[in-house]
Amino acid sequence: MKQNEQEKKGTLTVKKRMYISILLSMLALVGVTAATVAWFSIADNTRVRTMSLDIMADVSLRMDLDAHSTIDQYVKTLSFRQIGNRIQQEKGFSFLDTPLQPVTTSDQSTFTFENGSVADPRSGAYLEFTLHFMAAEDMIVHLTSANSGDGQQDGTAILSKNPELPQAMRIAFTEGDTTWIYDPGMGDTASGSGKVKTFGLPSASAMKLTDTNTMFSLKKETDKAIQVHIWMEGTDPACTDSLKSADYAIRLRFTGTTEDNKPFSENS
Repeated sequence: MKQNEQEKKGTLTVKKRMYISILLSMLALVGVTAATVAWFSIADNTRVRTMSLDIMADVSLRMDLDAHSTIDQYVKTLSFRQIGNRIQQEKGFSFLDTPLQPVTTSDQSTFTFENGSVADPRSGAYLEFTLHFMAAEDMIVHLTSANSGDGQQDGTAILSKNPELPQAMRIAFTEGDTTWIYDPGMGDTASGSGKVKTFGLPSASAMKLTDTNTMFSLKKETDKAIQVHIWMEGTDPACTDSLKSADYAIRLRFTGTTEDNKPFSENS
């Protein structure tokens, strides 16, 4: 009798393990499906239709689309039209007419679609251009969400009538083998892996210049070329069909600090 009871208990234990194993497998499948549905869906059906882009510098910091020998040859503001003209000249497409497509990247250089095929930088699937920076003083460059003054709305922001769209956008700034990626969904946090730093920004009113939002350094009156990539991250959970035909605008505002994060005078 005891042997039969032990055999029954053993059978129940085996069955219980089988049920648990099946349940865990089903949960894992659900998890994988949930993680990939957004990507597959938008890859098949959704493209962002239009965009605008404005880039502004601050304090004694200047920039341009070309390198120059003196700081007075650089500018504080670049419009989306100027950048669009340069992209069309170099890549052969207009980003006003060519929608971004969801892509992803592991090296911030090669971008791929969901099926693993490489996206041609001349296709318009993502944007690629070079900014040249120069400063009147040695400085550390930050991306900032703060506005330049009361009543101004010029801090870094990705804007859309669809609140999900900014979460799916990424903007990378690359110097040599080091890259800083702005991820609007991260808030005032940062994470790093090797030569790549990914960071977010707080709201304009809460913006502070800290190590979280530091990027590259500049030497006084010395040009530095920074490659910029703008893309829609296909693996982001926000990258779904809800973004279909969405419009968006990008503002980027740069400012500088001393090496110990002390701000320069606004009048410099």
